[in-house]
Formats: sequence, structure tokens, C-alpha cells
Amino acid sequence: QVHLVESGGGLVQPGGSLTLSCVASGQTRSINGMGWYRQAPGKEREWLTTYTSEGVIKYADSVKGRFTISRDNAKNTVYQQMSNLVPEDTAVYYCRYIDSVSTYWGQGTQVTVSS
Repeated sequence: QVHLVESGGGLVQPGGSLTLSCVASGQTRSINGMGWYRQAPGKEREWLTTYTSEGVIKYADSVKGRFTISRDNAKNTVYQQMSNLVPEDTAVYYCRYIDSVSTYWGQGTQVTVSS
């Protein structure tokens, strides 16, 4: 089992920034991928970013240039820096961990972009 704990969500004004964190614990494997998804009310869950243990980084077009994913392998932690936020970024943000055996999700953290 792998347990994911997200933090860093909250209320931010349009144009503002937030940084999300996700810590993985438990039976993590050395080769894995961690990343972020989000789900807005009435919409499907949307993939945003991925950072693999081998250093591969990918971004969805919708966040490229505004979101930055980083990773601290020693801490089993992945971060997502989000800047120039707009109301359309309002959603529950989920961390995902995947390895050769299983996929795990965090509980989600709410991000609300509003003035």
C-alpha cells in the first residue's frame, strides 16, 4: 500500500500563485511516476502533470507555462507550483502515484480561484 497526503490548496485571487505538495509513504517502489490531476464540478478528472523517478516530465497543454512540477526523491514528495491562476483553475486537485504494480490517489485538495 502507498499512502498519499496532499497539502497546499486554498483560496487565491486571480493572477495569484499556489504550491501543492504530495508526500508518498508506505511501500513505494524505486521506479514510479507521480503527478497531478484535477476535477472541477461537473467535469471529468483531468490530467495535468507527471514527473517520473527517471526524470521524465510532462505537462498538459492547458497548464504548460503556468504550472511547474518538481520532485524530491529523497522525501518521496512531488510539488506543483501554479502561477497566473484563473477562475477556470478552480477544482479539487489530486496527486497520483503509479508504479509497475498499482496506482494510488490522494484524497484531494481544493483550489479556489476567486476575487
